[in-house]
Amino acid sequence: MARVLKKYRSEVKDALKEKFAYKNASLIPELKKIVISMGLAEASKDKNALQDCVKEMALISGQKPIFTRAKKSVANFKLREGQAIGLKVTLRKKRMYDFFDRFCHIVSPRIRDFRGFPIKFDGSGNYSLGIEEQIIFPEINLDEVKRTQGMNITFVTSAKSDEECQELLTMLGFPFKKGE
Repeated sequence: MARVLKKYRSEVKDALKEKFAYKNASLIPELKKIVISMGLAEASKDKNALQDCVKEMALISGQKPIFTRAKKSVANFKLREGQAIGLKVTLRKKRMYDFFDRFCHIVSPRIRDFRGFPIKFDGSGNYSLGIEEQIIFPEINLDEVKRTQGMNITFVTSAKSDEECQELLTMLGFPFKKGE
């Protein structure tokens, strides 16, 4: 069993139930999924760069990413309908908890000048953040990286408010900025 899942079941669930006074155990917020997405602006012109991005995303997430495609053509952006413009992976269950653990304890400290992530939620109990470089992940071989690529990571929870989501992620060990 994943370390974060074990912590959630043994400590976090009870603490959240006590703090927010939930009457039903089903109301206690939990981590539903983690979505990792990557835009492929200049990589869409170069097929080798596209394959490099797919390979790196698969290494980071542990599963094969899917392409997101353009819904309509936009001449100003030299974009054609159906052209690959991004990658995304949705992690659930064991892979989700393993990624969360690695991200909080191994990857986050490797970010340059890291002092914690800002506390800005979407209003629905979810948290999104952007990373500028994929090289902070230890799975990536630095010798094979030809260009740095940013990505977005969204932590989707069943929390109804931002306060519940923040408390859940903090108790699971997510590194937020201190004093905000």
